Amino acid sequence: MTRVVFLLAPEAYLLDIAGAADVFLAARSLGLPYELSYFADEPDVPTAEGLPVRASTRVPVLGRDDILLVPGGAGFTPGVAPEMRGGLDLLRVHHSAGGLVASVSAGTVALAEAGLLDGHRCTTHHDLQDDLALQYPATTVVRDVLYVVDGRVASSAGMASGIDLALQLVASAHGPGVAGRIARSLVVYARRNGQQPVTGLLRHRNHLSDLVHRLQDLLETRYAEPLRLSSLARELGCSERTVTRHFVDAVGMTPLRYQQMLRLEHAEHLLADGSTLEAAARSAGFADSRALRSLRKSRELQHQ
Repeated sequence: MTRVVFLLAPEAYLLDIAGAADVFLAARSLGLPYELSYFADEPDVPTAEGLPVRASTRVPVLGRDDILLVPGGAGFTPGVAPEMRGGLDLLRVHHSAGGLVASVSAGTVALAEAGLLDGHRCTTHHDLQDDLALQYPATTVVRDVLYVVDGRVASSAGMASGIDLALQLVASAHGPGVAGRIARSLVVYARRNGQQPVTGLLRHRNHLSDLVHRLQDLLETRYAEPLRLSSLARELGCSERTVTRHFVDAVGMTPLRYQQMLRLEHAEHLLADGSTLEAAARSAGFADSRALRSLRKSRELQHQ
């Protein structure tokens, strides 16, 4: 079980809380082991919008797999964190024990005040970036990205990008396909920040065709198999022509090319982890290393 504990400060922004929370709630609805809780100095936390929220005042016991997340709020400015009597210490203890700490928007200030951004990359709301870099020179502020994950420190740029960060954390733990399903359930586009490669699973999921999403789900789970379009069409209850037409319209490529892209990305991950070319090719579903080498060379030529 992964506990996601929201560390709330007075005048917290509701969307900073709810956006990320809904991602983990959706993950739990898919059967994933997430438990959400909220911690604050006082049981009634005033929000910036004026609607109070209830939180526990009992200091949570956290494990290495748990996430401690700080939503932003109106009281956060570089060099000044709102009254958080035990919050900063809790961040330090959890991080030193090997746990992940994260922030939404201005909540990055709490991570900086706790000393957890020294030597790390981070981001925050664009209005605070310059002051954050000036106030905490030991950290590297990355501008114009949705979020940054640097080891066991994660931060996001704004209210809505807390959703993007939460999706990335789920993708890292359970795969981009699961994150894509959650994004679709929330009717948001599954994005990643500009400093990281965007996987095909997320890049080509920004459409509303249920038929194409179902085919993508099939290809995602069986990309290494020698699939026939006729068999896939039967599973979807459509003709091959209908499947191909809808897929090209929504994704911009044929199902076969999409499957090749998934195979190539899987092979690239294996190669980056030290796998041999032959082993990566076999694992990804290629006939042999020559087929993988040819596809890699073709992609390199396309990007020249």
